[in-house]
Amino acid sequence: MASIICSSSTLRRRLPLVGAFCMLSLGLSNLYTPLKTGSKLGIRTQSCIRMEGSNTTVPSIVVYVTVPNKDAGKKLAESIVKEKLAACVNRVPGIESVYQWEGKIQTDSEELLIIKTRQSLLEALTEHVKANHEYDVPEVISLPITGGNLKYLEWIKESTRD
Repeated sequence: MASIICSSSTLRRRLPLVGAFCMLSLGLSNLYTPLKTGSKLGIRTQSCIRMEGSNTTVPSIVVYVTVPNKDAGKKLAESIVKEKLAACVNRVPGIESVYQWEGKIQTDSEELLIIKTRQSLLEALTEHVKANHEYDVPEVISLPITGGNLKYLEWIKESTRD
């Protein structure tokens, strides 16, 4: 039986990232529970909603795009936000992608862009990525945002173009 040895610092660095991917992949709606007021404890609640429950938000998505390096990630992220195709782009360095391309298994270090935007902007965002990306077939995949902090979801709407 083989054993895997992993330092605690390596484990700490990777677990939050793995947890974030799992949450986004499994869907945030599975984790939604209304917050309760704890006035006796002096706890203030935040406003959380499901997307279909508010007229101050728009259907929103999270989009994953991988890029080959930090410079490409910074340039693409800035152009996406400048064009108001997204409210926010998180750049996650140090991912390793294993994939099949042209009949061969490839392994590359990449950076992951996590993009928060309106669902209605997916087509324009995809075209922007394709026009400004050095890969022949850039990754552009989206997941629905089904709920969350009302103020943040309103901010996505206010920070993006119609």
